[in-house]
Amino acid sequence: MNNFSLKGRPPTIEDVARMARVSTATVSRSLNTPHRVREATRLEVEKAVLKLGYTPNFGGQALASNRTNTIGAIIPTMDNAIFATALQALQETLAAHNVTLLVATSRYSPDEEEGQIRNLLARGVDGVVLIGTGRAPSAYKLLEARGVPFAILWSIPSDTERLMIGFDNAGAAADVAVRVMERGHRRIAMISGLMQNNDRATARVDGVAAALREADLEMRPSWLIECRYSLNHGERAARRLLQSSSRPTAIICGNDVLAAGALMAAHELSIAVPEELSITGFDDIELARAVFPQLTTVRVPHRRMGAAAGECLLRWINEGTRPKSMTLPTQFLERQSLGYMRPRE
Repeated sequence: MNNFSLKGRPPTIEDVARMARVSTATVSRSLNTPHRVREATRLEVEKAVLKLGYTPNFGGQALASNRTNTIGAIIPTMDNAIFATALQALQETLAAHNVTLLVATSRYSPDEEEGQIRNLLARGVDGVVLIGTGRAPSAYKLLEARGVPFAILWSIPSDTERLMIGFDNAGAAADVAVRVMERGHRRIAMISGLMQNNDRATARVDGVAAALREADLEMRPSWLIECRYSLNHGERAARRLLQSSSRPTAIICGNDVLAAGALMAAHELSIAVPEELSITGFDDIELARAVFPQLTTVRVPHRRMGAAAGECLLRWINEGTRPKSMTLPTQFLERQSLGYMRPRE
């Protein structure tokens, strides 16, 4: 074994087999289905792989099996922690089956997303993960024409037969509004993410508006502000609301980052939270517990969505049958940023 030489060329599966003194079929089983190989044999193969620096020829595997063992995921942005959490769970699930995750971003642009879909399909991905439903029909036609399984996260099924794994954005936001009103608030504003091409942001606004209408209240047009998901944009939006002649007593925010920005604005304007102003978030990222006061928010099943997407796509790819869609629960988390309205009107 010490005299084994590659003479400057990359190692092959045949080299691994020769060094480990097994067949190439045994090497393949050791790498792809190790549970089917005796431990002593598997360890010899692993030693040879490590010594030679061998990596499988995925191009050859793809030609042989018509698969690349890759899944593509397109998310709106890398800036939002909620997508990173879901991607981590997705990657862990895929890695357990020796499947690689390729990630791209769309910047909330349907055109960019469709271009990324084309790029992933050109790389031969076996499946695709998408976020939300805000895209052109041509994107779906592209995936369906190629017969590539795909899962849509963050949104719930309606009348579609597509695989969707998400939660009720509108229902969760409506629940927040109801709980805010239960604490005596009637002057309620909302800071939302940009709704264009974003069905999640739109659903949350719709949910809050529906809950207010049910209580015979109306959200003033000037009290609904759309902005990008960032601390600075959340702060500026809240400052506009809080410096108006008749300011709201509660601000419902479309995510925790916007809510943290609203907290900053309240602090800078010397408005006490929650004594004078209540603020709620959405998502329950780590920031929600790091700010003061801690944010009342909605816990979204980020990790469960990512893991379920991996499991469903792998099952679809291996069995050829589309799994059923899943609607996952959210959880309202009351912390210190939501208080009772003091009677003063």
